[in-house]
Amino acid sequence: MLNALSIDVEDWYHPELVREHVDLAQAERRVQQATAPILELLERHGVRATFFIVGEVAQAAPELVREIARRGHEIGCHSMSHRTLHELGPEAFRAELVAYGAAMARLGVGEISGFRAPTFSLDQRSAWAIPILAELGYRYDSSIFPLRNPVYGVSGAPLAPYRIGARDVSRADADGALCEFPMSVWQAGPLRVPVSGGFYLRALPWPLLRGLLGRINAAGRPFVIYMHPWEADAGTPRQGGLSLLARWITYVNIESTLSKVERLLQRFAFGPLRDALAARQGQSV
Repeated sequence: MLNALSIDVEDWYHPELVREHVDLAQAERRVQQATAPILELLERHGVRATFFIVGEVAQAAPELVREIARRGHEIGCHSMSHRTLHELGPEAFRAELVAYGAAMARLGVGEISGFRAPTFSLDQRSAWAIPILAELGYRYDSSIFPLRNPVYGVSGAPLAPYRIGARDVSRADADGALCEFPMSVWQAGPLRVPVSGGFYLRALPWPLLRGLLGRINAAGRPFVIYMHPWEADAGTPRQGGLSLLARWITYVNIESTLSKVERLLQRFAFGPLRDALAARQGQSV
């Protein structure tokens, strides 16, 4: 079964837990050097992935975008500014998507089909984003986290890819404007355990992560893994001012991220989201 591998290309200061504590005018940009070992790892294993790139990053490091595209990876949109959908609102969101498309066209990037909202901020309150994405030519989204925590998530949303519409993002809609590839969770009865990536990828012990992902495939569902370049960078600055919990969530096991991803590449089949969706649906996305 073909699973999806995705990299959310943002810098170390973009996450919400960190951003409010950083003087952005003075922040060191590390995204280019942080992404390089990920590209090398994927090249070594002959794997292509989807790189959801923040527009600000693309503007600051155009050569990185060109290198990602040159290596045959899919490029998706991770917003222009890494502000959440709730922060933006419909008008600013539309303006960001238009600006993003123009910026990528200047870099020679072709059609962009996929979107991932910063901080998984697509939920019922921001469902207005779905028709805007469809209108501007997007074909799929990968922003729904099918469980609820204090920061994000949609309780009860489907676990497998589904058609999503603005009326109710927690239910499959045959007439939905987009295909949704939700973040992967393992379910046992009423319990849903997140295993998709990011903090969960770093915090879960390898035997547990491997076993839960294997069970998702055994249930007939592809899973999606996501990671950020700063999670694979030993030089990621440890920002002061964070609570102990926020610091742990942000930085735990950073030193082992790449080795864990390599073990995943050795055990499971991966491709870009568009390919994993097409393999499941039997048609292009």
